[in-house]
Amino acid sequence: MLVSSAAFLTWAGGVVAQAATATSTLNVQITIQAECTIVSVGSLDFGAQGVIDANIDQSSTISIQCTDGTPYEVGLDAGAGSGATVATRLMTGPASATISYGLYQDAARSVLWGDTTGVDVVTGTGNGNAQALTVYGRVPPQATPGAGVYADTVTVTVTY
Repeated sequence: MLVSSAAFLTWAGGVVAQAATATSTLNVQITIQAECTIVSVGSLDFGAQGVIDANIDQSSTISIQCTDGTPYEVGLDAGAGSGATVATRLMTGPASATISYGLYQDAARSVLWGDTTGVDVVTGTGNGNAQALTVYGRVPPQATPGAGVYADTVTVTVTY
């Protein structure tokens, strides 16, 4: 005996429910603000030296990352050496003896790298990726102080 599907459904105990759907939207957003971060700062090591009778040159890298299109300035302060200026930075060693050095923007070491006052700072525009900036250092010929380790700490500031 043949039973129609409608009759079978009724006979099987009821009506089959139809599947229903409802939809809406989910809004997703992010607001990117202008920002710069210092990714890394390499050490500037002039190595082991004897008498300082000629220029000793080395370089290091500062890596910064800024949002795309964000203009920035990078300044290097005078360091921790007592009496230091950006024109005459000082590494301090045993018995408070000092060794002068300079930090420059260019490989020729002709343009000093200034602090955060806007004078002789390195400028650029972020591209969204980490950007490497080279710091060129020089210890000029000078009276050589006593043996020991001489060091300084320079603060890197990114203004954007």
